Amino acid sequence: MSVKAFELVPAVERDLLMGDKARINIECIECCGKHLYLGTNDCFIHHFLLDEVTSSKGKLSYSAQKLLHKYLGLKKPVAELRAASALERLIVLCDGIVFLVDMVTLETMPSGAGGGAKIRGVTAFCVNENPVNGDPFCVEMGVLSSKRRTVQIYMVHEDRVQLVKEVTTPEQPCAVSVDGYFLCVALATQYMILNYNTGASQDLFPYNSERRTPIVKRIGREEFLLAAPGGLGMFANAEGVSQRAPVNWSESVIGAAVCFPYVVALDESFITIHSMLDQQLKQTLAFRDGHILQDFEGKVILASTKAVYILVPLPLERQIQDLLAGHRVEEALLLTEGAQQNIPKDKFQILHKRILQQAGFIQFGQLQFLEAKEHFRKGQLDVRELISLYPLLLPASSPFTRCHPPLHEFADLNHLAQGDQDKVLRCKKFLISYLGEVRSTETANGCREDVDTALLKLYAEQDHDSLLDLLASDNACLLADSVPWLEKYNKSIFCTWSALSL
Repeated sequence: MSVKAFELVPAVERDLLMGDKARINIECIECCGKHLYLGTNDCFIHHFLLDEVTSSKGKLSYSAQKLLHKYLGLKKPVAELRAASALERLIVLCDGIVFLVDMVTLETMPSGAGGGAKIRGVTAFCVNENPVNGDPFCVEMGVLSSKRRTVQIYMVHEDRVQLVKEVTTPEQPCAVSVDGYFLCVALATQYMILNYNTGASQDLFPYNSERRTPIVKRIGREEFLLAAPGGLGMFANAEGVSQRAPVNWSESVIGAAVCFPYVVALDESFITIHSMLDQQLKQTLAFRDGHILQDFEGKVILASTKAVYILVPLPLERQIQDLLAGHRVEEALLLTEGAQQNIPKDKFQILHKRILQQAGFIQFGQLQFLEAKEHFRKGQLDVRELISLYPLLLPASSPFTRCHPPLHEFADLNHLAQGDQDKVLRCKKFLISYLGEVRSTETANGCREDVDTALLKLYAEQDHDSLLDLLASDNACLLADSVPWLEKYNKSIFCTWSALSL
């Protein structure tokens, strides 16, 4: 079932990028903080500053300012850009050559003394986001060569690159991602995991790179997302094991990213968003001529050949409330619990309790009393929230006021039942059972008078067998509220209890 998890927001419009030059196409993108870099087919790098703008209604938009563009002089498309912010460098792949560019001036860096700032014959490269080298001013990089069945590991300094390791592969590699010592590699016919420190390897599954462009995406520490046969997005960890169920995306996916708890995939016509929690398709957005999808520091950026967009996640609480509004209780709880790792512990506990309470009231309204009771229990519901739905059950002296924002959509039990007296009766029987269970527990702490008085009123109204037991027990019933109900519904017990009370 669908949920609106993201909005597609323009970031760099066509006119700002190319003006009247219709033949300019975006080939690659990189984002570092507010700085956006675009590589184009005419061998230029364009540098933009992106500012977030939030409207009075909370809607997010982007304002892009063009700072600079620079011709690289190779007369070939810029194939790849990666920022090395600690070095203030861009790592650039163009015409099979990897070289360094200053992030501010976009000037190509000359070779350093005794070394080189260029690598030739390169088909692809990736940056190690979980580096094993302790030098903060050095970037680790995996490189694929057009002429060698190897993955080369380089250290990138501000003015040079240094080869430190070369790992042989059984076939020509065509895509790679690296995490720590682990390389996840797409070969011509299969994916595999390599440990370039120990030399250990693990075959994953077959894949025909001639039919489909492989996708190898690091999504977290020692975990990768891969495009598998049959239109599946498969997860694999460094041991070659999949600890998550696959998502069923398009056969023609050309890019993918994770914005937890969602997997975002791009094909030529659509953006699809699947949940990693239940693997279901949650949202589809039309996006014609889609060309690039990448994530940068949690920001998902897409590009056609002419413009750039940002996929903005809607606030988690809004997504959850939308699900609850559609009475999709289990999905709302799954999303809440799945997001626990991204929310501070104290905030999560407050959010989780409230969602459980709301879920309980939704199921209460559907007469799913066992499920409602369990959610009330787990959510530590103030039992008076439930009692207050029943007209006149709370004592007149009770200081209780309902939670705000409200936990449910009901004014009272009559509103919920809409004249259905059988439903009213079933709800009253549930409350009798629930109050009987909680009156001697911590749930009733601080409101025992309200609980016992409400229970007495229900017992009296329903002529319940447990009324005498309640009156004979150590109870906290309020005399001023209880007497009129006993007098109205059970005069003999009223007389007996009045005499005992005196």
